Amino acid sequence: MDIAKYLFLALFVVLVVKYSENIFSKIGNISSATVPLISGLAMAYVLNILMKKLEKIYFPKSKNEIINKSRRAVCIFLAILLIILILVIVALIVIPELVNAISVIITAIPKSVEDIINFIDTNSDKYEVIENTLTTMQIDINEISRGVMTFASSLLTGVLNSIILFASTMANSLVNFIISLVFAIYALANKEKLSYQIKKVMKAFLKNKSIEKINYVFHVINESFSNFIVGQCVEAIIIGGLCTAGMFVFSFPYAVTVGVFISVTALIPIVGAYLGAALGAFIILTVSPLKAVLFLLYITILQQLENTLIYPKVVGSSIGLPGIWVFAAITLGAGLGGIVGMLLSVPVAATIYKLFVDKVNKRLIEQEMKKE
Repeated sequence: MDIAKYLFLALFVVLVVKYSENIFSKIGNISSATVPLISGLAMAYVLNILMKKLEKIYFPKSKNEIINKSRRAVCIFLAILLIILILVIVALIVIPELVNAISVIITAIPKSVEDIINFIDTNSDKYEVIENTLTTMQIDINEISRGVMTFASSLLTGVLNSIILFASTMANSLVNFIISLVFAIYALANKEKLSYQIKKVMKAFLKNKSIEKINYVFHVINESFSNFIVGQCVEAIIIGGLCTAGMFVFSFPYAVTVGVFISVTALIPIVGAYLGAALGAFIILTVSPLKAVLFLLYITILQQLENTLIYPKVVGSSIGLPGIWVFAAITLGAGLGGIVGMLLSVPVAATIYKLFVDKVNKRLIEQEMKKE
């Protein structure tokens, strides 16, 4: 009997090794297929936070049957509408200025190159060093021009290919987004029923003690993630508001645009505002390089104050995670999962920290009880 088990195990290993490529390919396909559903659950979780707030506002004490029955549907619709409205406003404020900044820089490049070439051509006789350098290096202005034109042609071809690839990716992403949104709406509309079904399955297969432990773990996870999302949004609004106010005070251009952009990027913990600052400086650069440098200096000081005073109070205290562990979690999350890893790292670390602290405190209490 034991020999049969080992033979079966050996056969299983051989089959896995032989067909590993197909197996991993199928696993990859399954993983890709579940992305819209996982995204839908994540979307539902975020919408649920806003939906619960709206349900408390939407005639909570009303005894009207129509209002009570429509509460969930209306609040789901309002939550989605509110988020879409915010995204549209941000896009209308930021995208035109960003496109304008890029077009200004692209327009300025040929003129700058032409000015440099004209300067060299005009002053080559006056400055012996330049003339000797050009002669020694055998630099041909016409050859440089042809090279620039060839590069521009290849760049244009690459841009066209990138546009086609981007359009294809966007179409696929749009389909996945629609599937995710539909799944999120269904999950929100039936969340009590889904919760009941999960509890029913757990009760059928698990002991009460195990169910209590699982419920507690999920309670901590929910608390950490919901507090983090709310705290991060509040923190992003604060840093964006302070940035805009300061830019008006110091007469920096594009104050509202840059402030909104920093609010959006600040949703990424700690480093998000720096990303927004880099893009803000890029936009300001089209008006004044000096003001772009001064803006970077200003936003660096503001970000240091925000990391020291605001973030620990608004986000750190809400999730119960000390600042040093927040920084460690973000660093680890960035290395493992990029931007998504950075977003998830803080609430995950807060959950682990809370569960570990509870376990330590429980063990200490048990040890004290044994001594008595």
